[in-house]
Amino acid sequence: MIIKKNVILEAESKKPILYDLYYKKFGSPIPLVVFCHGYKGFKDWGAWHLVAKAFAEAGFCFLKFNFSHNGGTVDQPIDFPDLEAFAENNFSLELDDLNRVLNSIEAGNENLNQQISTISLIGHSRGGGTVLIKAEEDLRVKKVVTWAGVCDFKARFQENTSEFEEWKKSGVIYIENARTKQQLPHNFQFYEDFKANETRFTISRATKNLNVPLLIIHGDNDPTVDIKEAKALHSWNPKSKLVIIPNGDHVFGASHPWLEDSLPDSLADVVAITIDFLK
Repeated sequence: MIIKKNVILEAESKKPILYDLYYKKFGSPIPLVVFCHGYKGFKDWGAWHLVAKAFAEAGFCFLKFNFSHNGGTVDQPIDFPDLEAFAENNFSLELDDLNRVLNSIEAGNENLNQQISTISLIGHSRGGGTVLIKAEEDLRVKKVVTWAGVCDFKARFQENTSEFEEWKKSGVIYIENARTKQQLPHNFQFYEDFKANETRFTISRATKNLNVPLLIIHGDNDPTVDIKEAKALHSWNPKSKLVIIPNGDHVFGASHPWLEDSLPDSLADVVAITIDFLK
């Protein structure tokens, strides 16, 4: 297996993107899977490396990356030292990051000594909304999968609350990171970017207009994103496949750090179901 860790994708006047590649060398073109992490997530979280290896063993090239403004840096991709970048993150930037990753593949990525046949996207949590929007608008994407994915970005802003009004007034709101205990800042530009692009960022619209196969996987014991969101996605796209993981939580039994040599049972099921769908 070929593993290339922490490859830097540079772009003029933009923050770099850090990504990993996992694949086996084949004579014929192989399918590519691009994995998008969620809110407060990162490519090296928990068991994502074992997920990547499982896809590579199954004949895929698996690419996982850090969004450029997720708070990590090239030197510290796991911790969140760049809170200034985190504060300036928004959905436009994340979709642009994903586009940059796809462009680098299309242009013949020098770190990928293997021809690509098709491109599929997997998004976890908030990343699920991101990949649905991207799959609807980008003809390069042939299949899309959400793992514990969200169905509505707007609802999360809680516009009709005193907290929202305080955010608007002060220009910044802080959310604690349970893992690092940091107070993570969100500048009000995050909401302003959403409002300026609300039609594009409406996940229901994207899901209804999808012209590629969609797999929705959700745990029935997810405390972070309610299973109702998976059912909503499925209702908007009746041709989609909805799979409920019994007793599955938001990360399907994984945790950070993940020190085991194998995937937790629920996540192993998620991976197997996804591989079968993408094949």
